[in-house]
This record gives sequence, C-alpha cells and structure tokens, in this order.
Amino acid sequence: MKKHLNTLFVTTQGAYLSKEGETVLVKVEKKIRLRVPIHTLDGIVCFGNVLCSPFLMGFCAERDVAISFLSEQGRFLARVQGPVSGNVFLRREQYRRADDMDESARMSRWVLTGKLANCRTVLKRGLRDHGDKINHAEVQGSVVRLSHSLENLNSGLPLNSLRGIEGEAARVYFSVFNHLIVNQKDAFVFKERNRRPPLDRVNCLLSFIYTLLVHDVRSALESVGLDPAVGFLHRDRPGRPGLALDMMEEFRPFVADRLVLSLINLNKLREGGFTESESGAVLMDDETRKTVLVAYQKRKQDEILHPFIEEKLTIGMLFFIQALLLARYFRDDLDGYPPFIWK
Repeated sequence: MKKHLNTLFVTTQGAYLSKEGETVLVKVEKKIRLRVPIHTLDGIVCFGNVLCSPFLMGFCAERDVAISFLSEQGRFLARVQGPVSGNVFLRREQYRRADDMDESARMSRWVLTGKLANCRTVLKRGLRDHGDKINHAEVQGSVVRLSHSLENLNSGLPLNSLRGIEGEAARVYFSVFNHLIVNQKDAFVFKERNRRPPLDRVNCLLSFIYTLLVHDVRSALESVGLDPAVGFLHRDRPGRPGLALDMMEEFRPFVADRLVLSLINLNKLREGGFTESESGAVLMDDETRKTVLVAYQKRKQDEILHPFIEEKLTIGMLFFIQALLLARYFRDDLDGYPPFIWK
C-alpha cells in the first residue's frame, strides 16, 4: 500500500509527461520541471491540455499507477490503467450481492450510516468551534433531524426508501452549511447544493474535491481486487464508478466538506480566484486550483485513530482500510461492513 496515496497533479497547460528510467519526467516548453520516481506514486491526475507519452502510459500500467485525465476545471474525462489483478472469486461475490436487492439495501444502510453520522459530526464540530458566530438554534435543529434520520436507517427499509432518507438528510445538512462559513461570508455564500455546473464558489470547491476523492477511493478499491463500477446504493450505469461513489459517501463530510470550510475560514482562498462563465458556471483559476490540491494532499497526511481497527493511520490510508474491510465482508470474514464514522 502507498503510505499517503501520493498523487502527482499536473495543472500546467502544455505540460508533457514522459518516461526516463524509473522516473516520470514533466516538461513544460521543452524544459524539465520535475522528476518523480515511479515507486513514490499511486496515481497521476492531468488537468486540461496535458500530454503523456505512450511509453509512460505503458510504464505506469506495469507499475499499477493509474493516469486520470480531467478538464481544466476538474470534470472527469478518462482514465488509463493496466490490467486489474483482482481476485475473480471476490468479484463474483461482489456481483452476486449487488444483484440481490436485500443485500444492496443492507450495504446501502451501512454506507449511509457512515455518511449521515459524519455529516452530523461536521455540524457538531461547527457548534463547538464557532458556537458564538453561527445560528446555534438552526444548526442544532439540523443535528437533531440527522439523528432521527440515522434512527430510521435501522428499520430494514428497501433501497428506494433509504434513498429518500438520504435525500432528506442531505437537504437538512446543506440547509445550514452556510452557517459554518464564518469568514469571507460575502465572497463565499452557499444557498444550496448544485453541480453540473456549480453556480457559486463553495459548490465549485465541493465538486472539485469530490472528484479528487473519487479518484482515490477508486484506486483503493481496485488495489484490493474489487470492481469500482458495481455498487449498491449507486446502481449500474455506463461510465459510472458505482462502488467508488458508494464508499465515497462516508468520506464526503469528513474529508471534502471539512477541507472546504477550513480553506475558506482560514482565508486560504481569495474571492478573485474564481471566474463565472457565460453559462453561469463558477470556475477556479490556476492558482486557486493549486492551493486546493496542495491542501488536499496535506490533509491526507494527517493522522487519526481508526474507530474500528483502533490503530493510528493517515487519512490517505483510510480509503485502503475501508476497501480491505469491504473485501473481508464479501469473503465472510466479517459479519457486516463497518463504515468509517468520525468521532
């Protein structure tokens, strides 16, 4: 396992990536800007007009380093990777369980338990850290409603009903998300969750970091032999990594939402670092994007105590540990899948 899910992010337009011995070479205008040993990398993410040599692609495929291509604004385009050496019996078990709607509902309940519990903790942390600056009554009311939603998840409901609970819980959570922004409130205003395209700076940040999160969770699932395309809460759809989206749900509040709030509240971002297109989409400039990428990488190096295995590890390792726990559940080594619940 890679210790921190180290990822090379290439944002400079016109950059060219090639192979040199055991290293990845990054050139801009025919000048070498960076050399990175392949053994230190888990993945490469290219934004916009970034080119890769065929030899580098083959080299990365041999070394199990995935290359993802995104638009300059962070929209996923494509992914290049070598043959997946997953356990065929593990994947067959995953497919059998995904075809069973009762099992899909059971898996979805565990995933949503992690998501809703972590959303509630984000709000409770906001009350603890900024109780004198935010509307305490409204945020506390949302905490109570999320607790009720968590209780409803334990009632053995079918998948569609669980989706309904998730939708209502998301509405409750995001209805008070703006209260958690305590600095630069005029520049960073959040009214509701929107995407494709994001219509304000906060949604732009959330969507961008969610994209990075999917990349890392998908890599973790593939590393233990699971198929990231076949999910339980997110059903099969061409081109959609359903299982990666499932597992990402428990990490959204803890990793992405908290990072967005920190970047804004600590004044790490500036109002002028965003532009609005003719369609109304809000986009980051290159400097802002680099600031977010550096903060995301640093965030993955922070250490926490895992609540289930009771060991200290980096946040970047969380994705691998959860993927391993899911694989153990599919092999019947565990009675259930223990979602990551932040405390």
